[in-house]
Amino acid sequence: MGTNEHYFTRAKLSIPGGVNSPVRAYGSVGGTPRFLVSARGAYVTDAEGREYVDLVSSWGPAILGHAHPSVVEAVQDAAAKGLSFGASTPGETELAELVRERVRVGDQRAVEKLRLVSTGTEATMTAIRLARGATGRDLLVKFAGHYHGHSDALLAEAGSGLATLAMPGSAGVTAATAAQTLVIPYNDLAAVRAVFAEHGPNIAAVIVEAAAANMGVVAPERGFNRALAAIARENGALTIFDEVLTGFRVGPAGWWGLEAARVVPDGAGWQPDLFTFGKVIGGGMPLAALGGRAEIMDRLAPLGPVYQAGTLSGNPVAVAAGIATLRAADAAVYAKLDAVADRLSVAVSAALAAQGVEHTVQRAGNLFSFAFATSAPRNYAEVKAQQAFRYAPFFHAMLDAGVSLPPSVFEAWFVSAAHDDAAVSRILDALPAAARAAAAAVPPA
Repeated sequence: MGTNEHYFTRAKLSIPGGVNSPVRAYGSVGGTPRFLVSARGAYVTDAEGREYVDLVSSWGPAILGHAHPSVVEAVQDAAAKGLSFGASTPGETELAELVRERVRVGDQRAVEKLRLVSTGTEATMTAIRLARGATGRDLLVKFAGHYHGHSDALLAEAGSGLATLAMPGSAGVTAATAAQTLVIPYNDLAAVRAVFAEHGPNIAAVIVEAAAANMGVVAPERGFNRALAAIARENGALTIFDEVLTGFRVGPAGWWGLEAARVVPDGAGWQPDLFTFGKVIGGGMPLAALGGRAEIMDRLAPLGPVYQAGTLSGNPVAVAAGIATLRAADAAVYAKLDAVADRLSVAVSAALAAQGVEHTVQRAGNLFSFAFATSAPRNYAEVKAQQAFRYAPFFHAMLDAGVSLPPSVFEAWFVSAAHDDAAVSRILDALPAAARAAAAAVPPA
């Protein structure tokens, strides 16, 4: 095997920037990206044969741990029968039924019908098209710092990779397309009411991350999502809940399930009109979905006039991985995720505090991150105001100690049910030196 530097140099000759997704380039933290060759349980191994405790979890889907035996077996069995048919399969229906059964609180079923696609970007793009087709309106409202994939209408004040690269948008997005997206501050109901007061009759939908996790983790303030859905409904617009990251990871029914159960325990609560799902729904394979009320979903072709198609939509191998993952993600798995997240977030905070590093712990269920700020950020502007320069030395100290963190302060940390005491201990052992590195960091000149 070659070195990581060798593979990165080689990749840059054939792949733009040497990567197929920008955050992998380590642009925010510097240094040479790790080229991974295998993963199992809570660990990943790079091209040099070095093993790391993984807190990226493929950005969420490795909820059971990497290469979980039941998922691998399901994928192998499906692959042996054929990789792709370009036709309907029984597995698609089985997965849709699993999602319908899980995304509910009491007797309230929030997803009546589901359409499978291949990526989170495709899911959100289709949900927006569907909302426009259902309402006959053009405008979309989104929140600064929320990331919903890289389709043209959504690359405005997005978080995650765009925050990492300090890009306000993207070249190639036309002014006319950008003008159809209205960007407002997150966690600000006054801004929501104001945008509807000015543009209400032309707004097709509001799209929101169920709990923001692409500008670091910034949970919605209590009641924000419910009020947002009510304001949209009063104005004839739809609400799209982006649960690509939170769906089936923070709980069996995603973030909506946690909120709906908390607000109205008997299930007679509220719900968005549409959901988008990804990551966990495919168990690490390229699979995503949109779902919601039947009367809206039935506007998709072939029943309705809103077109969406894809040869690989509902790919049988990906569907098999999703079914196996959801079936294995039981109450014990979620309890383990929550417990590990609790233990690690407390430990990181204690290590930073011991070195006098200003920080806040950002939590949304078992998703967490840290902001180098004196008070918890509520929105994108406050997230960007943190002392982000402290993250790179913290990241590299952890990496040197065999712990792989997200290579950007603007990303969530992901644990898995495979993070046992040995994996957690390795993380805890690495924290003191990483906290010292963060404390010693100085802002760029």
